[in-house]
Amino acid sequence: MGTQNKRKMKLTPLDILADRLGIESEYCDARQKVQRTSPETKRALLAAMSVPANDDAQIRAALKELDRTECERPLAPASVAYQNTGPAKLELRLPPATREVCWHLLLEDGTEKSGRVNFNTLAPLATYEAEGNRVECRQFVLEGGVPSGYHRLKIDSGDARARETVLIVTPGRCWLPSSVVNGRRVWGIAAQLYLLRSADDWGIGDFTDLRRFAGLVSAAGADIVGLNPLHQLFLDTPEHASPYSPASRLLLNVLNIGVAAVPGFANCAGLQRLIASDAFQQKLAKCRAAKLVDYTTVSELKLQAFALLFEHWKSSADAQCDSFESFRREQGEMLERNCVFHSVRQMFAHCDPNLSDWRRWPEEYRDPSSPAIARFASEHRDEITFRAWLQWIADSQLASAAAAAKDMEIGLYRDMAVGADVSGVETWSNQTALVSGVHIGAPPDIYNPAGQDWGLPPFHPRALKEEGYRSFIELIRANMRHAGALRIDHVMALQHLYWVPKGGWPKNGAYMRYPLEELVGILALESQRNQCLVVGEDLGTVPDGFRDRMAQANILSYRVLFFERKAKSGAFRRPNQYPVLSVAVASNHDLPTIRAWWEGRDIDLKERLHLFPESGEAQRQQRERDRKQLLRAMKKERLLPPKGEFGGEDLIPFVHAYLARSKSFLAMPQIDDISGEIEPVNLPASSSEYPNWHRRLSLTLEELATDSRLKQSARIFQSERGLLGHASNETSLVRG
Repeated sequence: MGTQNKRKMKLTPLDILADRLGIESEYCDARQKVQRTSPETKRALLAAMSVPANDDAQIRAALKELDRTECERPLAPASVAYQNTGPAKLELRLPPATREVCWHLLLEDGTEKSGRVNFNTLAPLATYEAEGNRVECRQFVLEGGVPSGYHRLKIDSGDARARETVLIVTPGRCWLPSSVVNGRRVWGIAAQLYLLRSADDWGIGDFTDLRRFAGLVSAAGADIVGLNPLHQLFLDTPEHASPYSPASRLLLNVLNIGVAAVPGFANCAGLQRLIASDAFQQKLAKCRAAKLVDYTTVSELKLQAFALLFEHWKSSADAQCDSFESFRREQGEMLERNCVFHSVRQMFAHCDPNLSDWRRWPEEYRDPSSPAIARFASEHRDEITFRAWLQWIADSQLASAAAAAKDMEIGLYRDMAVGADVSGVETWSNQTALVSGVHIGAPPDIYNPAGQDWGLPPFHPRALKEEGYRSFIELIRANMRHAGALRIDHVMALQHLYWVPKGGWPKNGAYMRYPLEELVGILALESQRNQCLVVGEDLGTVPDGFRDRMAQANILSYRVLFFERKAKSGAFRRPNQYPVLSVAVASNHDLPTIRAWWEGRDIDLKERLHLFPESGEAQRQQRERDRKQLLRAMKKERLLPPKGEFGGEDLIPFVHAYLARSKSFLAMPQIDDISGEIEPVNLPASSSEYPNWHRRLSLTLEELATDSRLKQSARIFQSERGLLGHASNETSLVRG
């Protein structure tokens, strides 16, 4: 219907310009109603991409510039070829009179290939014309096979125009462990790292706790440890704690460093004196006993310790080893710019909190390559080295935690946020590839009638291609580091993202088109190289055919039990209806725990915080219907809770058995459900009303190790995952 309407409607120059730059003209909302992008929204999004379109003259100039670029560029700045579809094929744009074309391919491993081809014998694709110049677009086929990797192709046809492209050759499918092929189903446990508690923690879960937790989960027979994003946060505003709105997705949160595991801890006299002081011990004990993470005090304590440990390290023999310098060289400019950014930010924010946003800095500091920044880096060399050292320590400890999971089928399962904070280092250091004049969000839907503005800047799709997708490649590599699996938050961003103009209402946004095949191809290449399973969080409004395309690329779908319902009846999908290439979970960080869901505690909380436009009674009535549907589903599986009244905690083993029975390759309960938590870790649509990302686990790791609920969950998943049909021990769960 949408395509037919587009054909009937006369396209304006603004429509044509918006379409050529990737702005989608319409989308189908949650109620299956077509929403068209307004001219005002198109102009706002174009302006954010530095393409003014306020009048016909500006629009004509922009279209003319696009035409000129298409005619003057013989090769696209980047080309992605799939090995499973035959030889690499590229578009070559040259004047019709062109005869012989010489080509030279520099492979990633340093070897070279070259050859010649007659341009007029290539298959024609299209013709382009601008300002009297005419070029023909023909298909250039690189015969003979090109290995997967990142290569550079140059051509020469006798004139001086730039003719080079990054040629990315991909296997096309992401890595899968052999157990998928063999029909084995695995399980693991998901946890928000910061909520883990131990007898000697510093008020927040850290990489030492992760190492212990991985060992505990591995001993229980699991093959994976699921984690929240471990991205770098802002140390100068520690209460800005959302892992999904980080300073940077390329580096780690140093508050996750286990202090006692830092080299030199036991021998650092200054630190040992500090820790022994009454004032320090009182603060530490208070943080350790708290039910919520006190990020302000935790960061104060840890940063004091880190500073002393760094000074001790500099004077030790360890400082002479080349491990740190190797890490620093490997991370390169990205790490250096990051460290400089946070030092500059701290300097300005100390004078004026409003200057924590780099867009308000003096102009000479807004450019990461400016003389002012170079001068600052030179004058603050020790401070910048300290920040780089912290990243090295964090990376080393994460590697140690990954090693503790080495006996697992998959190991650590990291999570990558869809964006980073607009005032953070990603936007400062990469101003071309990211668009700061718009935010990522979501259109209005049944649950969020006003739509959503997540406050995160998106990648500029054309700028990504211009740079050979360097920023996307670096992002994927950084998050696959020390991981056996990577969950990509809001994976629909590979195809399109909902852009909300800065300062505008979410309902006035539009979808921006992204190069799906190129991004999927790069993701598959990095997945194979890192032997890292890829999971796509595909909740919300999913485009038609998108899940099929993800399955073709071996990207696992993310299936939440509470959402896996039949559209008309509302019945829960049976376990054997879950796709094999998927991850089955009961809940996640944005949803209530099983216990809270069953008891309606989440509805009570939202009503108490006035997050419903009206009374929560309608929500309670719907929840009662949902509970009955869940009981019906479990009854069909011969999984029944006890007769009579029972609470949400009684239900958890049965929900886990239902989840474990799914056909999904991976089933993953939350540690919060195993320990019977009620309060959520995050309450969407809330800010200061609720302590999001602060709630800690009610059990320490030491208590969890002997807790019967963990052992029971392990038995359930081990047993149910061992068979494709009903579990052999199902009678142990059936009541009545």
